[in-house]
Amino acid sequence: MLRRRFLANTGLLAAGAGTLLVHSCNNETKQAPMPDTSAGADKFELAELSIDQLQQAMDSGKYTSEQLVTLYFQRMDAIDTSGPRLGSVIERNPDALKIATAMDAERKAGKKRGPLHGIPVMVKDNIDTGDQMQTTAGSLALVGNKATADSSIVKQLRAAGAVIIGKTNLSEWANFRSSSSCSGWSSRGGQTKNPYILDHNPCGSSSGSGVAVSANLCAVAIGTETDGSITCPASVNGIVGIKPTVGLVSRTGIIPISSTQDTAGPMARTVRDAAILLGTITGIDAADQATATEGKRLNDYTPFLDAAALKGKRIGIDTRPPGKNPFMIALLKTVTDLLRAQGAELVEISYLEKFDELGDAEFEVMLYEFKEGVDKYLAASNSPARSLAQVISYNILNENKAMPYFKQETLEKSEKKTGLDTPAYQQALKKSRDGARAIIDKVMDEHQLDAIAGLTMGPACSIDTIYGDRWGDVFLTQPAAMSGYPHISVPAGFVYDLPVGFSFFGRAFTEGPLIGLAYAYEQASKNRKQPGFKPAFIS
Repeated sequence: MLRRRFLANTGLLAAGAGTLLVHSCNNETKQAPMPDTSAGADKFELAELSIDQLQQAMDSGKYTSEQLVTLYFQRMDAIDTSGPRLGSVIERNPDALKIATAMDAERKAGKKRGPLHGIPVMVKDNIDTGDQMQTTAGSLALVGNKATADSSIVKQLRAAGAVIIGKTNLSEWANFRSSSSCSGWSSRGGQTKNPYILDHNPCGSSSGSGVAVSANLCAVAIGTETDGSITCPASVNGIVGIKPTVGLVSRTGIIPISSTQDTAGPMARTVRDAAILLGTITGIDAADQATATEGKRLNDYTPFLDAAALKGKRIGIDTRPPGKNPFMIALLKTVTDLLRAQGAELVEISYLEKFDELGDAEFEVMLYEFKEGVDKYLAASNSPARSLAQVISYNILNENKAMPYFKQETLEKSEKKTGLDTPAYQQALKKSRDGARAIIDKVMDEHQLDAIAGLTMGPACSIDTIYGDRWGDVFLTQPAAMSGYPHISVPAGFVYDLPVGFSFFGRAFTEGPLIGLAYAYEQASKNRKQPGFKPAFIS
């Protein structure tokens, strides 16, 4: 969950708290610098290798899966727990090498399960794994919670031959604990850092997944999103993130926020890798009613990877500029010029102001659904806290450890809510989800659009555990999140040495065509650059 949007709408965050402009001594605006990756070129031998390249290396005998796991663990030692101390990994899988060895034996025997066979993958720490690892949502109140069974998507990953090498840190409770939280911080895992500039924020709540992928600590990772929790960390960490349609991917075994908006999704360095991972985790799950829609999902999205996919497509761009920052405005022009050069027809539309009125309702829905979902999850878990009320009590009794910076007013608001049959909840749901869908459907119908697009958000803000996040006024996570529609963010360029993503979203279950658009843009732009672990923005 990314809290920025609904806080802005409820008046809890001052407008215009964006990134400062860079000026020269004579007060003339300077060109935003691009990152210098050549000065500190990354010598890690697996850096930027794709799923296909890793498969080729294992098929040729250059590497085994066991060797890949070992190398990624050494990488974690070098830059996650020491060196830059990124803090993206909350726990390593002690069984990873054993699993990798088994996958190597299968490969040697001529059995290859698919494109993820032997590939090291990370999952977020709100996703159950029925092994020695814990599932805590980053909360000290849940320490000791070892799931008795895999979540549905972890079962699918294991069946595909993926090697889950660890769990990633996150914004505690997926950023649904406080209105002044710092993204990427959890009481169990500490603060995750942005790998491009270490004193900047990795966004969240899938902070660790985004950083681990960007910094080459794994091949690909799984994040979860309620509103912006995949697409925001994808944007600010220079990677690709896909928030699928709600119902494309099972949520069984994932600590919830909102049954209306929650979904897991892939995070990767390339659109192709994200497409491969997405196809692996889709499916119908009898335990998750949202997945019951037949004929809407695929188990292979790679046929949509067409470098010419933009040609002839009508893409809506809102007339509202991306804030007042001249570098953001210039970046949007660069992106739209490239889209036109690739044959896309850009259509001016106006729809974002309609979403400004829906934030209160979205937050209300989450407060109701969070209590309902978390109480149900905890009651069936092995957590020492078996209800939201017990989590709140634990945090109060252990305030110095559990809440040293910001408190838990969001948890407390949720605990006061009653059941989902309450008229107030039903009214909020109608306004938020149904209203969001009506806005998107109408604008796409009126303009005959293939997709809606725009800059995902601005560059990362600074890490501030005391006062919380200070994001700018550019965010494009809410429309797809509230409606439950698919959204993909792909690297668009840099502002202040920090990555910025570009978003494509559209109607329900249009992941394939959206992946095609994102792939065509990615291939034409090649904006992904490795992070350089710069210590500070000003040094």
